[in-house]
Amino acid sequence: MTQPQRRILVVVHAHRGDNADAARRVMQALRAADAQPVLAPDDRVDLEALDLEGVATLGVDVTVDDIELAIVLGGDGTILRAAELVREGTAPVLGINMGHVGFLAEIERDDMDDAVRRVIARDYEVEERLALSVRVKDATNTVIYETWALNEATVEKASRERMLEVVIEIDGRPLSSFGCDGVVVSTPTGSTAYAFSGGGPIVWPTVEALSVVPLSAHALFARPLVVSPEAAVAIEVLDRTNGVGILWCDGRRSHDLPPGARVVVRRSTEPVRLARLHPAAFTDRLVRKFRLPVSGWRGPAGPVEAEAR
Repeated sequence: MTQPQRRILVVVHAHRGDNADAARRVMQALRAADAQPVLAPDDRVDLEALDLEGVATLGVDVTVDDIELAIVLGGDGTILRAAELVREGTAPVLGINMGHVGFLAEIERDDMDDAVRRVIARDYEVEERLALSVRVKDATNTVIYETWALNEATVEKASRERMLEVVIEIDGRPLSSFGCDGVVVSTPTGSTAYAFSGGGPIVWPTVEALSVVPLSAHALFARPLVVSPEAAVAIEVLDRTNGVGILWCDGRRSHDLPPGARVVVRRSTEPVRLARLHPAAFTDRLVRKFRLPVSGWRGPAGPVEAEAR
C-alpha cells in the first residue's frame, strides 16, 4: 500500500487533562483525510494506549524534511518542544492551546476540529518569528556550545545563595558590569515570557528587536534595553564570580558557565515558522490573555482608521 504523501506531526502534552483524547481525535481526522499522522518517539510512548496503527514515528519512519506541518496540543512549553522537533526542517507549527495563557497558541481547544479541517485544506498562513543564535565561548575564546532559542536565552546564577557577576557588551563595546541573579536576552516573541516577568517591555511581534533584561541587578544602571536585531549581545561571567552560572534557552536546553565564560547572542539566520488560521491584532491577544480592562473605550466601531498625529 502506498504511503500517503502528506505527513503531519502531532505533538502533545499527554499527561495533562484530556489531551490524549484530543490527540486521538486529531489523528483520526488526519487518517480520514489520507494524511499520515506522525509522532515523536517520546509522544508515541506516552500515547501507547491509543490505536496507533498507521501512525509514523519521527526519526524512524520519516525525517523532519517529510513533515508538512506540526499540530501542537498543549501550552507554550509544548509549542517550544515542537519548534525544537522541526527546527532542522521547514514545517510551520500550529498551536492549539490546551494550557493556560498560551501566547504562542493560535486557537483554543474548542476550535480544534475546525483547525484540523483547515490544516487538511491547507487553509492557513505562515508567520515567521525572529529566533536567536546562541554561542558559548570559554576563556580562550573557543566555541564550546551552540544552540538557538525562540523565546529567550538566559544567563543565570547556578547557586541560589551566590550572586552572578557579569559584564554586558553590545556590538563589541562594554556597557556595564554588575552582580545579579541573571540576564535575559529576549526576542519579541519571548517578551511576554521570562523577560516580562523580569520587568522587560512587551515588544510587538512585528517589531524586529532584541531586549536585554537584567534580573535583580545590584547596579544603578541596570534597566531593560531594546537593541537592534542585528546587534551582537555578549554576557561575560566575570572571574570574580564565586561558582558557576548556567545558560538556559527557552527553558529547555542548558549549559554550565564557569567563570570566564562568554555567551554571545545574535539573531538567527533561520526564523521559527508559526501557522496562523486567524491573524489578529496583537493588542487583542494581550487584552484576552492578560484579561486587561478596556471598558469605557470609545474607539471606532469599524476598521481602524488612521487618526491625526
